[in-house]
Amino acid sequence: MILFYLSTRIQFSYLSTAYFSKFFTLKLPVLVISFFVSSFFASAQTYSARDAFKANKFIELPANAVKPKGWLLHQLQIMLDGTTGHLDEVYAKVKNDNGWLGGSGDGWEETPYWLDGAVPLAYLLDDKNLQSKILQYINWTIDHQRPSGYFGPITKWEKLTGKTVTNDNCFQGEDWWPKMVMLKVIQQYYLATKDARVVPFMSKFFKYQLHALKQCPIGKWTEWAQARGADNMLVAQWLFTITKDPALLQLSALIQTQSFAWSKWFLGRDWAINAATLQNSDAWMTRHGVNVGMGLKDPVVNYQRTANPQYLDAMQTGFKDLMTLHGLPFGMFSADEDLHGNNPVQGTELCATVEAMFSLETAIAITGNVSYMDALERMTFNALPSQTTDDYNNKQYFQVANQVNIKKGVFNFSLPFQREMNNVLGMRSGYTCCLANMHQGWTKFATHLWYKTPGNGVAALQFSPSEINVTVGKKNTPFTITESTEYPFGNLVQFQFSSNSNAAFPFQVRIPSWCKNAVILLNGNLLQHSKSGQVITIDRVWSNGDRLSVQFPMEITTSNWGNNSRTIERGPLVYALKLEERWEKATDEVEGDYYSVYPMADWNYGLTDSMIKHSRTAISFKQVKPVGENFVWNLANSPIELKALAKKVPGWKIVDDVAHLPITARDGLYMGKVDPEIHEITLVPIGCTKVRIVSFPVVR
Repeated sequence: MILFYLSTRIQFSYLSTAYFSKFFTLKLPVLVISFFVSSFFASAQTYSARDAFKANKFIELPANAVKPKGWLLHQLQIMLDGTTGHLDEVYAKVKNDNGWLGGSGDGWEETPYWLDGAVPLAYLLDDKNLQSKILQYINWTIDHQRPSGYFGPITKWEKLTGKTVTNDNCFQGEDWWPKMVMLKVIQQYYLATKDARVVPFMSKFFKYQLHALKQCPIGKWTEWAQARGADNMLVAQWLFTITKDPALLQLSALIQTQSFAWSKWFLGRDWAINAATLQNSDAWMTRHGVNVGMGLKDPVVNYQRTANPQYLDAMQTGFKDLMTLHGLPFGMFSADEDLHGNNPVQGTELCATVEAMFSLETAIAITGNVSYMDALERMTFNALPSQTTDDYNNKQYFQVANQVNIKKGVFNFSLPFQREMNNVLGMRSGYTCCLANMHQGWTKFATHLWYKTPGNGVAALQFSPSEINVTVGKKNTPFTITESTEYPFGNLVQFQFSSNSNAAFPFQVRIPSWCKNAVILLNGNLLQHSKSGQVITIDRVWSNGDRLSVQFPMEITTSNWGNNSRTIERGPLVYALKLEERWEKATDEVEGDYYSVYPMADWNYGLTDSMIKHSRTAISFKQVKPVGENFVWNLANSPIELKALAKKVPGWKIVDDVAHLPITARDGLYMGKVDPEIHEITLVPIGCTKVRIVSFPVVR
């Protein structure tokens, strides 16, 4: 029977033995069924590789095809002037005797992490100095690949013996995990430059890895590699789209069997329940927030290779469970370091945010699912901006949604640290993985504003001021498309088309799920109205000077979060109480300079019940200033404000550095003492804040 199904190319799933049993209706013991699944799974996925492999719904563009403009360009320029452009000069671990340049220094994840954001930045901004800097690491890595295909820093054994790592002595190599990050680095570099060395380099390594994994499995050195195998699979499958070598899919299937079973866990759902209830040391790597952020891409990477629709179900089920049980108002899940529930006083690690963003960007390209586009937008504009300083030189290891102070302390984190430095804004505070890894957030978002489509068209799936140069249509006609917008603060996005020749091609635009009725105008004339939660296609002959305008009416709404709290939203942005800030600088003897931030006014407000019931009319919106090209995500530059009605809750106080939400009744109302006076409070986008309340209790 199994041979019959293989010959007819029906994929069977490892996702659950129950599904397997139902599909084949065999009265075999579970262990026998499991044996058949594990024995035949790899062959079932690769026997017809070219037929099973799914082409992406959207085709990612190289970084140098996108030219950021306006506020986004300024954000990237700040990063270029700050640690993204200069980490190798200001951070000793990367600076001193770097292992990725042949030295004895950092040879693990932090240098590749930094390059994973520095490479796209170098080509987004066409900065020759940064390109030259990152090329040193890429050149050394490619030029020092071993004859066997192994690559990376010179291992201790190699230094001692003068020999090199081969398939026969793969155990003398070192951890697979940092190589996965460097593969992503070199992939991005290739997309921007088409360097002819890259494809042979990767092909040689993956051939080595396919053989080496039999003796040196993905988790031989660390569980980090086991948890993050999907990143390895992703690049191998990308290379398959170039070389069509089916051994690459065999490799991916093997890596999957040796890695954490994220897809199985997501679909089985016990993982999400256990992660919500357990905070001990048992299997903690399976609920480590950064691992989860990376693991989110596992189902779609497997779907790309196998075309098995159950993987799509696994992604949707897992992401929904994750955000239901652990989701926070700014679009991220709790991760301090473990998943830690949906209470707005839990923390979120910066690494988890940027990795979850990249997983969503991967899912968007492969599946075309609009819900992942919406989720990426929410994370980017709400969770990402507030966790770094304006100069992009300092970061918080953990930020908190309801964050009424930033300071040394234990807070409510599952990883408190004896030095209590997880919440402060510092370059080296908390773990420095985030100092190295934070750079991919904005840069990869910028490279994923635009996609090509299989019909040689263009798709605008995220919105920020930018420009792309692409070839489109049957004749590959060069077109420049310029996007002008104040999004996410303004509701108008305009596209200007420029070319020396006309061309017929499909142009696609996402209509966010929060927008009930978008208005589309072509050259000033109404073209159509479009409902929410879809990608629309305008397929026509486009000419030089064409203008497409998309209006996204933004309604004011409220959403319900942990402990029956309420958050105010408008369009893609989440709003928080505006609190003037007092900054204090200090120095830790181990982790260096850092900043604490304190509010300069009362924060203990509850939103009035009557206003919540009539939020569209009772909450007012005002644009207080334009979104200039020098915009920075801070209070001084916030271009928009909301005004809402609230009352003070005198019993709501800070306890052990945490503003635990007051207990509410089943109807969502706080029944304790409330001051009778009604105050008009000001709210601003959460990305512009450092201290704030974003999830409010509701009072009468």
